[in-house]
Amino acid sequence: MASNRRAELIPAQRRAFMLDHIRKRGAASIQELAQAIGISMSTVRRDLEHLEERGYLERTHGGALIQKQLQSTFEPEAAITAEFDRPQKEAIGRAAAATLHRGESVIFDSSSTVLAAARASVARGMALTAVTNDLGIGQVLATASNIRVVVLGGTVRPGSLTMVGDPGRDFLGNLSADVALLGTHAISGTTLSETSLEAVAMKRAMIAAAKRIVLLADASKFRPAAFCKICEVTEVHELITDARADPRELDRLRDLGVAVTVEPSAAASTAAA
Repeated sequence: MASNRRAELIPAQRRAFMLDHIRKRGAASIQELAQAIGISMSTVRRDLEHLEERGYLERTHGGALIQKQLQSTFEPEAAITAEFDRPQKEAIGRAAAATLHRGESVIFDSSSTVLAAARASVARGMALTAVTNDLGIGQVLATASNIRVVVLGGTVRPGSLTMVGDPGRDFLGNLSADVALLGTHAISGTTLSETSLEAVAMKRAMIAAAKRIVLLADASKFRPAAFCKICEVTEVHELITDARADPRELDRLRDLGVAVTVEPSAAASTAAA
């Protein structure tokens, strides 16, 4: 992506590119970031302040470096998260949609990768009954006339389109869906985890409500555990990830009985092309 195109990115895309640039180098100066993105140094400063306030990075004299140890309750900004590893998420989403069958009932968890699966499901034109706790995913699915959409009620989490709590969580207790497409904040050893108790409660209810659990997680999800445990990875039937994932981690999951599908990595780009 040329610098003059990067200058036209929305703030979330711009900040995602900035974080990725710093992550790959360990640190970066304001001038370096301004030149790489094609924006003013004052815009870089404002973006760095925004990212520092939210715990992504540490400011240094004339630049910034990535926060080495994120808190277990660190909540990534939804708009920025959606821009990271987008090609990989889209590839995983297409693979997940390809596993669905006409007429199935499918729970779509609130996740940027599951959102990609929702878009791919709409593109396939397949008749489904879809249940989701994500307002954005519900909106995407509602564009397809042959998908019946059930949007779970609840309280919208600040800064996101995710609904948690009742009545949605209680409603899930009455379902027996064919499939649940699940997201996670972290895969650590044999454990899936999230940053909040409310999110974990919804995911556990989805797992209990579905016959088959498919975990959609790009390679970045293999990282230290977040605050709350969702479940053991053995409760998942299949993992769909991308080719950047450590083969040793994937072999360990296979040894535990989890089917693993690896999608070839798309061209490296964490800010939208």
